[in-house]
Amino acid sequence: MKVAIGCDPNASALKMDIIEELKILGHEVVDFGSEDAIYANVAIEVAEAVGNGEYQRGIVICGTGIGVSLAANKVPKAYCALVTNAYQAERAALSNNANMIALGSQVTGDKLARLLVRTWMAHEYTPNSRSDSKIERIYDYVSKQAEL
Repeated sequence: MKVAIGCDPNASALKMDIIEELKILGHEVVDFGSEDAIYANVAIEVAEAVGNGEYQRGIVICGTGIGVSLAANKVPKAYCALVTNAYQAERAALSNNANMIALGSQVTGDKLARLLVRTWMAHEYTPNSRSDSKIERIYDYVSKQAEL
């Protein structure tokens, strides 16, 4: 799977750990950088690459994960879940069809981050599940906003 990843300067070390983990898992990873202190810039860049289908998944990282998740979710067809535990990482894929996750480098250690990434990458959304109507509502809303 092709994965885009990016972060702010404070999250560089965690990003490198995650890149290593993704490569161990056999994924193709493209690093969108970590030089820009304005975390929204890299989050939007990664989200655009995922939203337009160039990458199947994306990971964005800042201090808490909150800022990058907010920024990424402004991009059409980018669905970013902030995950802090393995159950959330699993459900992000299975229940919410999240094509991106956000992590916080100041609140998530490297071992936990690797577990979250492994868990999320191991799961895929199954169409015709009980979550369909819930996520379809989100997709419908996004489509209507794009028409405005």
